[in-house]
Amino acid sequence: MPPAERPSWFDELQRAPASVPEAASRPIPLLFDAEHRPITTREAWAKRRDELSTHWRSFLGTISAPRAAPRCEVLEEDERDGVLRRLVRYEAEPGLPVEGYLLQPLTKGERRAGVVVLHSTVDHTIRQPAGLEGPADLHIGLHLARRGHVAFCPRCFLWQYGGPGLLGKAVEWLRGRHPGVTGMGKMLFDAVRAVDLLASQPGVDPRRLGAIGHSLGAKEALYLAAFDPRIRASVASEGGVGLSYSNWDAPWYLGPAVRRPGFPLDHGQVVGLAAPGALLIVGGDSADGAVSWPYVEAALPVWSLTGNPDGVGLYNHRRGHSFPAEAQERSYAWLEWFLPAASGTR
Repeated sequence: MPPAERPSWFDELQRAPASVPEAASRPIPLLFDAEHRPITTREAWAKRRDELSTHWRSFLGTISAPRAAPRCEVLEEDERDGVLRRLVRYEAEPGLPVEGYLLQPLTKGERRAGVVVLHSTVDHTIRQPAGLEGPADLHIGLHLARRGHVAFCPRCFLWQYGGPGLLGKAVEWLRGRHPGVTGMGKMLFDAVRAVDLLASQPGVDPRRLGAIGHSLGAKEALYLAAFDPRIRASVASEGGVGLSYSNWDAPWYLGPAVRRPGFPLDHGQVVGLAAPGALLIVGGDSADGAVSWPYVEAALPVWSLTGNPDGVGLYNHRRGHSFPAEAQERSYAWLEWFLPAASGTR
């Protein structure tokens, strides 16, 4: 259940760490327009936001395909600890089947919040968040369903069209099918389609949608939060928010262009595009952590301007590239606080 009062530890999420590493990137200030004039109104930010979104989408590449809610076929189902878990198959693009796990509480009741859970770089892919393989800390979909949410865990295309040790094969497939579309552009398209499917479920309130992911999944959750306004709350754990903080230049993400001198875009912009939806960056001083603070600091004025001053923060558990129990609890509480009540009270 969501907390009755604003958690007091929210204040810590917007407090600068004792020290920020010298290697930390300093993102481009957000509240200036294309002519470098200060932005002081929501209307001016909305215009600037549209410009930044257009620039990023042009770089990512666009996939044109129908956007009707995908129909899904149930392949398997089981019950565990009060949760119904179903393996489903659906089409992200016409003629391209994708599998995912849909988990929901067995108890009937009012429509629930829905969360897209994006798996990390593991060969058992969707079985990880569904609670079937891998460490229990990363059984995120199962955790959320036990807490009363509906969770949908889709498979990343890198394993759908590549496989273990063959991520480059999936990149070649993508270049053949969608020339000019980056790997992250494809991941974003597929994540949006996962939201389409989740929002269409009869037990889900489409006004209460979120996203969460660790590592690879954090990268996808960040972009989904930035480019799908239906996402009201999100958590990106150890994805490396700065373009130099992890392997964003890999061909299955953004490619080598992001490391070239003069690259005109900045991940601080992607963070800002998530406003006013709530975005929590979780780090362990590996890919994210104290080094990520400048991105939150730069984004705070945007969230204040858009009317959700609590809506961006950094939580550093300092335990490396992991998602330990304390990070789980704060992440889930974050989602539960910001996904608005069905009555519209928050």
